[in-house]
Amino acid sequence: MTRQKISSGGPWEAVIGYSRAIRVGDHVFVAGTTATNPDGTVHGAGDPAAQVLRCFEIVERALTEAGATLADVVRTRMFVTDISRWEEYGRAHGAVFGDIRPAATMVQVAALISPEHLVEIEVEAVIG
Repeated sequence: MTRQKISSGGPWEAVIGYSRAIRVGDHVFVAGTTATNPDGTVHGAGDPAAQVLRCFEIVERALTEAGATLADVVRTRMFVTDISRWEEYGRAHGAVFGDIRPAATMVQVAALISPEHLVEIEVEAVIG
């Protein structure tokens, strides 16, 4: 089966040895995505909703390159640094997936790669 690698050109891909997304058959797996701008700065510092929306912009670009859309998403995983702000994360997720309603998980983690990152999101999609 063909394996398509999608790169966003992010600063950690080559160092860590991963791809932004991988498409195998009709399945697309998007790596943990943070609200990191192309220049390496963090988008929406201190704002969970802004970071979630930025993550999904990055995810959507990777999905498009893989031949998928947000409507093909079947699972999301949100790793957050402060679960007490779950509603802010959740409302932003709902703004993107309100009608699609993929299986979703939100868990608190101790830290992400930068202290300014409040959320990291993984996505899985099935095309068709």
